[in-house]
Amino acid sequence: MTTILNPRVHDLGGFQVRRAVPTLQARSVGPFVFVDHMGPAVFAPGQGIDVRPHPHIGLATVTFLWSGQIGHRDTLGSEQIIRPGDVNWMTAGRGIAHSERTPPAERGHDHPLHGMQTWIALPKSHEESVPAFHHFSAGQLPQQRRNGALLRVIAGRAYGEESPVQVFADTLNVAIDLDPGAEIDLDASHVERALYILEGEAQLDGVDVPAMHLVLPEAGARGRLRARTPVKAMLMGGEPLDGPRHLWWNFVSSSKERIEQAKDDWQAGRFGTIPGDDKEFIPLPA
Repeated sequence: MTTILNPRVHDLGGFQVRRAVPTLQARSVGPFVFVDHMGPAVFAPGQGIDVRPHPHIGLATVTFLWSGQIGHRDTLGSEQIIRPGDVNWMTAGRGIAHSERTPPAERGHDHPLHGMQTWIALPKSHEESVPAFHHFSAGQLPQQRRNGALLRVIAGRAYGEESPVQVFADTLNVAIDLDPGAEIDLDASHVERALYILEGEAQLDGVDVPAMHLVLPEAGARGRLRARTPVKAMLMGGEPLDGPRHLWWNFVSSSKERIEQAKDDWQAGRFGTIPGDDKEFIPLPA
């Protein structure tokens, strides 16, 4: 039986984020332990997002946009603006801090923002890997156009294509855009799959799927996605995790003790500072 999950909504001052994973029904999907749908929103001049410096361990963050821009900075000295169709992949490994802010040029006029940010738990053998940041422009990602469908492979492999993004376990991550009336079968080459509908009226195997919901297809289901209106969706999943993960704030680890160490490290300033964004930070939650 197909399961349809309604995400929890967080309002960040006129900007909504819907958290689809983790939930009781889906603690993870493949290596994905955290799935956030950002927007859609239109910011007035002078407004934007300002996610102050904060730390991560044991995961990779994946950012993909349909509209808008976000400026990324981190403790490695990376500075990168992500635009629609690009991918920002940050491997936290043993520890990194970053900030995400609307670029100054965007704040000079009305500007939209719509996208997804996901966290992928690293396998135990890579939880303490060296932190890294990689940006891939829209033109670097494999894409297919077929019968009113646009498929873009963000990370991992799908539909006979493989993304240049380095992954640490078998990963499924595809942006799907459908014209009205278009149909596409969900890639079935991975053990675990989930589909998030960002926008539009869609059906999966003939069953209506509401926008802004996460769909867990039945095991062995055909998984034919059909668009009644223009649809934006993200397909994700892959190899199941190699054991349970603990999530606390921005930290993911197979070890509770490692998370306690990360708490201490953040409070003591051991994650380092972000060049160009070192005047403020998000304190450890109480």
